[in-house]
Amino acid sequence: CRRVGFASLAFASLWAFGLFLANTATRFIDTPMLVANRPWPMPGSAIAATGIVLSVAMMFVAARLHNRPNLLLDLGLGFEVVTAFLIGLLQMWYGSVEANGLSWIAIVILVYPSIAPKAEAVFAFAPTYFTALLAVLPAKIIHGLGRQVRKAKELGAYKLGDPIGKGGMGEVLHAEHRLLARPAAIKIIRPELLGAGPAAAQHVAVERFKREARAAASLRSPHTIDLYDFGVAEDGTFYYVMELLDGVGFEDLIDRFGPLPPERAVHLVQQACDSLAEAHARGLIHRDIKPSNIHAARLGLHVDFVKVLDFGLVKAEQSREQTMLTQPHMTTGTPAFMAPELALGEPDIDGRVDIYALGAVLYWLLTGQLVFAADTPIKMMHRHISDTPEPPSTRTELEVPLELDELVLACLAKDPDDRPATAGDLGRRLAELRFEEPWSEERAMRWWETHLPEPYTPAKCDKGELAPAMASE
Repeated sequence: CRRVGFASLAFASLWAFGLFLANTATRFIDTPMLVANRPWPMPGSAIAATGIVLSVAMMFVAARLHNRPNLLLDLGLGFEVVTAFLIGLLQMWYGSVEANGLSWIAIVILVYPSIAPKAEAVFAFAPTYFTALLAVLPAKIIHGLGRQVRKAKELGAYKLGDPIGKGGMGEVLHAEHRLLARPAAIKIIRPELLGAGPAAAQHVAVERFKREARAAASLRSPHTIDLYDFGVAEDGTFYYVMELLDGVGFEDLIDRFGPLPPERAVHLVQQACDSLAEAHARGLIHRDIKPSNIHAARLGLHVDFVKVLDFGLVKAEQSREQTMLTQPHMTTGTPAFMAPELALGEPDIDGRVDIYALGAVLYWLLTGQLVFAADTPIKMMHRHISDTPEPPSTRTELEVPLELDELVLACLAKDPDDRPATAGDLGRRLAELRFEEPWSEERAMRWWETHLPEPYTPAKCDKGELAPAMASE
């Protein structure tokens, strides 16, 4: 009882001293702290007066409850809570606690258990104090995780947005440049696909990535997607920043609308030939030509404007330096569109592997079907190595000219020497084909206004049996 009485007197004295300093002493004592805090706001004076009255009342009550310790304990704890509440109100109005400062509430909570009439109170509230201490740890962890999430939402100079899609090499996300507010697409590439696995030195993979990214960025064909930026994140993840297209990939185009008229299919593939012709002229091989990597897009006032995407697997023609940076015998690409020599892992390949894949893409546009059907990637590659494809005209209800049939099958020849020599050569042979009603800008515009009048974002759809065949392995 004496301890509670003395504590109540001490609290009353502190409240009175604070009230005196705030309202009287600042008139005579001119210190920076007091001047800065003068005058004490009106609610503060009322709170201090309440604290004085409460403390004095508790002092008198404690002297009369020496025979009722349990009641005194309850009243003492209530006095502690109300005192802490008054301090909290005062600090809210007065603003005396800085971010890293110590609140007087903490002093009250720590000191009062040693004053309470029962020593057991210290142990009774020990779990509460221990829990409060532990609360600091998850707060620190959550704060750190929040910083990591915010940091993960940014990559280089770009803010990351919603996912656009996933492929064999990684995930593609919407992005926006922090300063220019320019929309873009970021492809995040798994390091192991660039030779950054446990058995490869990280710096070798980084050098190879940078070399090939610079090569892809040097392409200037309007039918090659623009590469804005590239880099390596702190965790070793590789990324490309590309232009964001308003259009539809060839894969989604056929899945939604069915096979294309031959004249439109030829018109689209001709443009892809322009992109690959420049790449091959610079000694670059795409190696992953497939329907999902070629888009028909809106570009300015044009529609059906083709863009070739994903030069992430681009491979330069071998030189001694490049051979030292590249893992040999590494098969990459998509089985359903893979040239036989690529499926066999032959080290000496050239642009004709892209010609083969482009022939398979043209086959897909004309028929809505893959050249070969298989339920596993290995079986698919084996069929491309050994089986003879059927002409596209036998697998579609649309009328495919004989010359186009022959050109598609020439692209799909097992021997690279039997294929068109270059992408430019293939483009010229496609341009020489004649149709009763050629595909025109007017026809293309009517199609887009009817089927895709608004900006289009590729939707995820169930592709059934196509999924295992078209998945990158």
